[in-house]
Amino acid sequence: MVSPVCSPLMKVSHVHLQTRLSGLVPIQMRMLRLCRLLLWQLAVRASCHLVAGLCRGGSDIFASVRENSPKGQFISNISIGTDPGARPVRLCLTGRNADWFYLEGRSIRLNSSASRVLDREVHGSVLKAELTCYEHDVMQIQNRILVEILNVNDNKPVFLQESIQPLSISELAAVDSVLFSVKAVDADGDEIRYDIDRSSADTWFFRIDVPNSGEVVLNKPLDFESRTCLQLVLWAEEWNTVERFNVSAVLTINVQDGDDQYPHFLPCMLVSQSFPVCMNPVYTANISHKHQFQDKVLEFSPGPIKAQDGDRGINCPLTYSILSGDEGGRFVIDNRTGELRITGGVKRPRLPSTIKLNIMVCQVDDPLKYSVATVLVRVLGENMFPPVFNRTTFKGFIIQNSSPASIVSTYGNQVLQVQALDPDFSDGLNQNIRYFLLPPSGLYQVTQEGVLIGRTDQLQAFDRHVLQVVARDEESGEEASALVDVEVLQRGQAVPRGAFMEQQLFADVDSRLAVLVSAVVLLMVLLFFLFVLVWISRRSQAQNPEEPVSVGKRAALVHSDPSVSESQSLFSGGTSSGHGEPSLPSESLHGREGVYTRRPSMPPPPSSQLFLRETAGRRPFQSDLCTVLEKPEGGAHTRTQWAHLRLQVSPEGT
Repeated sequence: MVSPVCSPLMKVSHVHLQTRLSGLVPIQMRMLRLCRLLLWQLAVRASCHLVAGLCRGGSDIFASVRENSPKGQFISNISIGTDPGARPVRLCLTGRNADWFYLEGRSIRLNSSASRVLDREVHGSVLKAELTCYEHDVMQIQNRILVEILNVNDNKPVFLQESIQPLSISELAAVDSVLFSVKAVDADGDEIRYDIDRSSADTWFFRIDVPNSGEVVLNKPLDFESRTCLQLVLWAEEWNTVERFNVSAVLTINVQDGDDQYPHFLPCMLVSQSFPVCMNPVYTANISHKHQFQDKVLEFSPGPIKAQDGDRGINCPLTYSILSGDEGGRFVIDNRTGELRITGGVKRPRLPSTIKLNIMVCQVDDPLKYSVATVLVRVLGENMFPPVFNRTTFKGFIIQNSSPASIVSTYGNQVLQVQALDPDFSDGLNQNIRYFLLPPSGLYQVTQEGVLIGRTDQLQAFDRHVLQVVARDEESGEEASALVDVEVLQRGQAVPRGAFMEQQLFADVDSRLAVLVSAVVLLMVLLFFLFVLVWISRRSQAQNPEEPVSVGKRAALVHSDPSVSESQSLFSGGTSSGHGEPSLPSESLHGREGVYTRRPSMPPPPSSQLFLRETAGRRPFQSDLCTVLEKPEGGAHTRTQWAHLRLQVSPEGT
């Protein structure tokens, strides 16, 4: 190769060159060429160097240098022979990479700068140049320069963009299958291994079995219904270097819906948030007897019979059918909309009180994917009676304390429960009755069982609250109300006995009222009979005014005549007729004042046995003062015999 320093152009002066070009090209072109020529001459002078010696003994140069080495880094020495008194020779650097070197004496050094750094990844692994020796501007010898650029770990791994683009993976992908592969490169040629960042919430869906392969494996099943988009953080790291340079990349994975979910009825009641499985509702509807044989669309609660495919991304068509419970063919369901109707073609006289149906919904393309819901149709009679409370006022107490809530109790230390009964039901219990306070209270609440709860931490001792509880029939809209009188007791205060008795009075007001009315009626009947008896007795006495009556503080049974037989004159008064028959009394002593003496010859009164024998067949009745026996009329000679009690008292008191 001919050295630039040996070119004839170097021997041409600048003036002579300008003269030759002046007439050939315009001034601009001449100036441009002149500049290029000057730069070329400077480059030649910079790449050439005069040394004392001979152009012999030289050889090819093989050396190495580390990339990123600074300017002036020693490359190699030049092997040029020298003789004393020898003329200087010229050494020039030429070739493709000659600009990376410069000569300093008999050594070759690296020609780099802050703006131009030797980089193996950019300039290659070997720098090539030639060293030419000239004597008297005549090339004598040319040697090759081969400088290997030693690698320095100055580059980090880099992911290939095409390997970390967003992906779409079906949720039906098999576990332990390879989903995709990632790839990272290192400019220094270092070996790379891959890993998954475990700090991400979606990490546990994936794993890498072979670290240096970059293959990502599915670790657990995907679920479109719970997660539709996943993010995976991957790391690429050098594992054969001291520096262990690494780099990360975020990979987005879109989960595609697969047909793996069964249809479910609405509204969907989730079993749990972490495990999204729907619990089918129970649909209820009420019909009356007058509508049971009509062609009518039933309205259900908590909503119409409606289902949807569990795979929301697919949304397969569904079909409805009555699975069981319709033995009489009373119902018809629309297989497309789920609308349930009760038909009028039923010939049965009446329906049961509650009909239970099982409704099935399934996918049209896969009947094995199905779900079943329960439907309850209640046949109700006509609503004839509103709800009613068993009392108008309930009384109870609550003890003030620091707890947030306490139950109101009765004065009998039982839970106060307000309950309304519905006469339309045999047991009086209507499940559709709802209780509430009117107006709503910030201190009390009533449960649907009629239990009153108070916020005891906000109550003041010795207060008294009168609340209105309303019971509403949700089906008919009818209401009933009652008052609740609540006394707030101080902590530790005993329940007053008076309050207990008052509570018992309110609790038994209806039964006590009934007992009181019965007692009053019975008393009036007894008084009536007593009045009748007294009236009869007085009437009997008024009809016999001549009969004597014994009066006085002391009375005795006497005989009017000891000669009269005991069988004929058990009791007699006045005198005898002399024929053995007792005479009728001439006058009555009742009400008369006077002194009466007792005859000493009067026999004692008859015994009770004799009295019973003698009075057999007689009817007793009561007079004002003594027992009177009336003998039935059996003969013409006597009408009545009287027994008198006569008290005879002597002036001396004997």
